[in-house]
Amino acid sequence: MQQISNRNFLIIVAVLVGIIGGLAAAALKGLTHSIAAFLQDDVQWQYKYYLYFFFPLIGILLSVLYVRRFIRKGKFEHGMTPIIYAISRKSSRIEPHNVYSQIITSALTVGFGGSAGLEAPIAYSGAAIGANAGRFFGLNYREVTMLLACGAAAGIAGAFNSPVAGMIFAIEILLPEFSIPAFIPLLMATATASVISRLLYAEPLFHLVTDDWEFQALFFYLLLAVIIGGFSIYFAKISTWAKSAFARIKNPYQKVAAGGISLGILIFLFPALYGEGYLTIQQILDGRMDSLLANSVFADYRHIEILVVLYAIITVFAKSLASLITLNSGGNGGIFGPSLVMGGLLGFAFAYGINLTGLIDLNVANFVVAGMAAALSGIMHAPLTGIFLIAEITGGYVLMVPLMLVTAISYLINRATVKYSIYTKVLAEKGDLLTHEDKDRTVLSMMKLRYVLERNFTVLQPDERPADRRHDIIHTKRNIFPVVDGTGKLLGIIYSERLFEILLGENPEKESKTMSELAEKPVDIVRMDANMESVMQKMNREDIWILPVVDSAGNYQGFVSKSAVFNKYRALLMRQGAYLE
Repeated sequence: MQQISNRNFLIIVAVLVGIIGGLAAAALKGLTHSIAAFLQDDVQWQYKYYLYFFFPLIGILLSVLYVRRFIRKGKFEHGMTPIIYAISRKSSRIEPHNVYSQIITSALTVGFGGSAGLEAPIAYSGAAIGANAGRFFGLNYREVTMLLACGAAAGIAGAFNSPVAGMIFAIEILLPEFSIPAFIPLLMATATASVISRLLYAEPLFHLVTDDWEFQALFFYLLLAVIIGGFSIYFAKISTWAKSAFARIKNPYQKVAAGGISLGILIFLFPALYGEGYLTIQQILDGRMDSLLANSVFADYRHIEILVVLYAIITVFAKSLASLITLNSGGNGGIFGPSLVMGGLLGFAFAYGINLTGLIDLNVANFVVAGMAAALSGIMHAPLTGIFLIAEITGGYVLMVPLMLVTAISYLINRATVKYSIYTKVLAEKGDLLTHEDKDRTVLSMMKLRYVLERNFTVLQPDERPADRRHDIIHTKRNIFPVVDGTGKLLGIIYSERLFEILLGENPEKESKTMSELAEKPVDIVRMDANMESVMQKMNREDIWILPVVDSAGNYQGFVSKSAVFNKYRALLMRQGAYLE
């Protein structure tokens, strides 16, 4: 093993991560679809409307019970945001239980009808596999981060049988700054995961038979992109609203009840919201335009074409609510899948509606595919993932040009209004997002005050006189002394020059003064909970090199100096440089 180069060893581990990630993806898909098939196939159809009302509630409740019963010591989170946070602020550490807990809870949530996707949970599970494999082999931060990304990419590749999209997803979302060597482990992990997943669960996500795109339809592709770009802004806004609304409910079981009942009502009215929703998209791709209404309480009106269009539009907005309710009420899943479904339904409603006007005959299936790519690009800020994922899972490579246009336009429209994606917005607001657009601010946000706090200062008592501490004052290596009372309160500071003048007899009138009388008020103080950006702003504003630090009660803790901050800054820059190699 010692003869294997570090890079080759990383590739071997990436293949191992890909194998386990592919197995995890196959297990999650198989478990989820087995639960869904059991609930649907063993129940008479006329009763399903009523059972739809209860199934999602049961699934979310089981997920919450599992978390509260089996994950007591660790913290359970879902979605892509915690993975990005782990890279930015936790040295790419992910708790091992996520390897299996993400699979169990998401299978329960989605299998029982929760309106969410499986992609974020399997990416989280894969990221946990990669990160903990790196820790197990004692690899450094850069290599652990790479394996984390390999695991997440393997999860996406296994879930969709799309290795290229898995790799690009990891680069766009998790490794926004990368170099060419990063491709090799990602390629190996995603290709391996895709092979393993296809061996165990070969059913493709979508079947699409399509012709090449037509030039006269180009304007309508552009118009669709603008519409979906606007919708992606709406989704980002309502996502924030839903998160804050459920955050006000403190009791987890009240959240389950509120979310489960709301979700049950929505699914009763719009059966397409049940589970991932991919089946509805496939039915539309097969030309069954009335499939949305076929199994709903409005089935008798499915022959009215304009009603089909209106129902599809309403279903899109209902899907946005249903997915956010599922995720915020205790269920586990992601917005990856809902984004595809919402985009596909918008593409269907747009093209089918245009065709009803008689102006032009658009290929509805092509617009469904383009809508999925545009929604993924706008909501996730991942245009390349949108292009290649949709091309791979639908076989729609002949639509590459429309896919490129709609993803770019949707992304630009969303980015013009919403700077951060739905994954990174919360982290950016808290200063926890590693970004390379503002490196100084990013590096400072990664710094913790406790890591640069210096405590090796000679502490003076308020009732002491300079002569009492002559030896300590002369032999100290510091030029500043804190004056602290018996309770630990910081009373002031004294610079060494002033004390040396007294001890050398240059200022005899002050020889009898106590330290409390000699102390001066510091220019400013720093609280222990302050962030490093505000600390540096204080230092620059006052043009000072060092400041005392106190806790919330005013008790002396130590000093923070620019030299210590700069040393830590250089270390973090080197760490980022290693991360990008």
